[in-house]
Amino acid sequence: MKTMMLKTIMPYFNAGLLCTLLTLLGGCATQIDPGLYANEKPQLNLQTYFNGTLDAWGIFQDRSGKVVKRFTVVMQCHWEGDVGTLDEDFTYADGTKQKRVWTLRKTAPGVFIGTAPDVVGEARGTVSGNALHWNYVLALPVDGTIYHVDFSDWMFLMDDRVMLNRAAMSKYGFGLGEVTLSFTKRP
Repeated sequence: MKTMMLKTIMPYFNAGLLCTLLTLLGGCATQIDPGLYANEKPQLNLQTYFNGTLDAWGIFQDRSGKVVKRFTVVMQCHWEGDVGTLDEDFTYADGTKQKRVWTLRKTAPGVFIGTAPDVVGEARGTVSGNALHWNYVLALPVDGTIYHVDFSDWMFLMDDRVMLNRAAMSKYGFGLGEVTLSFTKRP
């Protein structure tokens, strides 16, 4: 009886184990190289695009795809040489507000370091063609607890005024959700 039951269960166990392993290996997949976008136009100049006032509209989706937050952002940006300040004011659909002030520093052609009060350590960014890729850890407050969450943040310049942004959030390699934003630079 036990042998018969094991023979019945084993094919499902192996398929389940295989699916689990594939899911875990998928979480270990290599990052896309920003250099893939080197020839894409228009070329992104971070110091030019993030200079002046920008407006953004965004959503946060949990890992099931459900939109759980909607928000707008007004950004006041300026540069002094290779150091930039991005002063972001968030307004959420429920009326709550949040502020984040980034300090960006150009360290080499196409390479930037970013800091903000709720960023753990430094964000590291690479510009190539029309794309910017950031990696950073954000200290994210949820119901009174602070979680350190990994962000893989991609921005794509569409034209001289519009940029699209998609950020994947994860913890220990497991997806938590995504943030999608559309930026428009004021004339």
